[in-house]
Amino acid sequence: MGTVTIGVSIAVPEPHGSQLQELRAGFGDPAAYGIPTHVTLVPPTEVDAAAVPAIETHLVRVATAGRPFPMRLYGTGTFRPLSPVVYVQVVEGGSACTWLQKRVRDASGPVARDLQFPYHPHVTVAHAIDEAAMDRAYEELSGYEAEWPVTGFALYEQGADRVWRKLREFAFGGPTVPQQATAPVEQGRLPAL
Repeated sequence: MGTVTIGVSIAVPEPHGSQLQELRAGFGDPAAYGIPTHVTLVPPTEVDAAAVPAIETHLVRVATAGRPFPMRLYGTGTFRPLSPVVYVQVVEGGSACTWLQKRVRDASGPVARDLQFPYHPHVTVAHAIDEAAMDRAYEELSGYEAEWPVTGFALYEQGADRVWRKLREFAFGGPTVPQQATAPVEQGRLPAL
């Protein structure tokens, strides 16, 4: 069967996902349209294709133990000079992402792997492009902000064309965050659950 390259991530929902993808393309990043906008839980990892069903079973267990949490992005950061990346910062939800990625990569599971750098949740908006474009991304998105309730994560596979495609979504096992809970409280009343 051979090997496949997989990744596990939290999708940035619409309209934010497309907006950040368009901005990434506008900075000149050729990979922009091949990578859905996301917060990585497991970076690109080569696995035996026959292991994918076991990986899916493992991810179901991780998701079942997870609970919805708020995610908020704000401002920019960079990994330069260690890595040529500019990103939008995760300012709320980072500890939940850290918890999730540790469980997905657990040494006893089918996606056990070491990371090249310590885990740092973020949304990449420029990668391996010229320095002037990286600086522009950093400046132009310095006030960027988005928030949403995270209710699960997904498994992706990279095709031979270098495009990442979603294989399956994994919803958290806990109660989902009601849509009203993310809306402002009106006239001093709590949202109905």
